[in-house]
Amino acid sequence: MNNNKGINNRKHTLLMKNDTLKGQYRINEQIRAKEVRVVGDDAQSKVYPISQALKMAEEKEMDLVEISPNAQPPVCRIIDYSKFLYQLKKRQKEQKAKQVKVNVKEIRFGPQTDDHDYNFKLKHAKGFLEDGDKVKAYVFFKGRSILFKEQGEVLLLRFANDLEEYAKVDQMPVLEGKRMTIQLSPKRKDAPKKPAMPKPATEGKKPEGDKVAENAGNSKTE
Repeated sequence: MNNNKGINNRKHTLLMKNDTLKGQYRINEQIRAKEVRVVGDDAQSKVYPISQALKMAEEKEMDLVEISPNAQPPVCRIIDYSKFLYQLKKRQKEQKAKQVKVNVKEIRFGPQTDDHDYNFKLKHAKGFLEDGDKVKAYVFFKGRSILFKEQGEVLLLRFANDLEEYAKVDQMPVLEGKRMTIQLSPKRKDAPKKPAMPKPATEGKKPEGDKVAENAGNSKTE
C-alpha cells in the first residue's frame, strides 16, 4: 500500500509541475501543519494529527488536499486529487467561455483623406463590425493640419453615418491631443422574422365544388 502511495505522490507531483494550478494546493506529505481539520461529505469535521489524516486518506486510496491553508488549523479534504484538478480546470474553462472577448479595431484617417482611401477603410470597418468587433476611428492631425480639425470631425461623422446599418455610436468625435476619435459598436443582429402563416378559409364560405353542385340542383328543380 505504501509503495502504491509513493507512486501516486510522484504522479501527482509530476501532474502539478505540468499544471497551471501548480502551487495552489498542497497535498499529502507537502502539507506542513502538525494537525489539520478534515472536512468532506464522508468525513466528520474534526481536527486530526497530520499523520492520522494522511493514514485516513491512504486507507481510502485518495489524497489529503489542503484547501484552506490560512485557517487555524488548516482545512483539508480527502479526495481524488486528479479528479479535483480536472473539475477545477473544467470550471475555469466554462467561466472563460462565458466571458465575451470584444476586440477594438483602430482605423486611421488623415484630415484630407481622399474618397478611394476612405471607401477602402469603410469596407474594412464593415467587416470588423460584422465579426462583432468594435471600431475606433480617428483622424490624426500632424503639424499645422490641426487647423483642419473641423474637416476631421465632418469626416468622422460621415463615417458613422455610412456605417449606420452596422454600428451604433458609443462616443461622438472628441479631440484628444492630435487625435480626433469616434468609437462604434456593432449592432445586434435581429432574429429572422418567421414567414406569415396563410390565413384560414373564411367560415361559412362554401368550396367551389359545393357551389357547382348546388347550382346544378337548383337548375333541376326549376
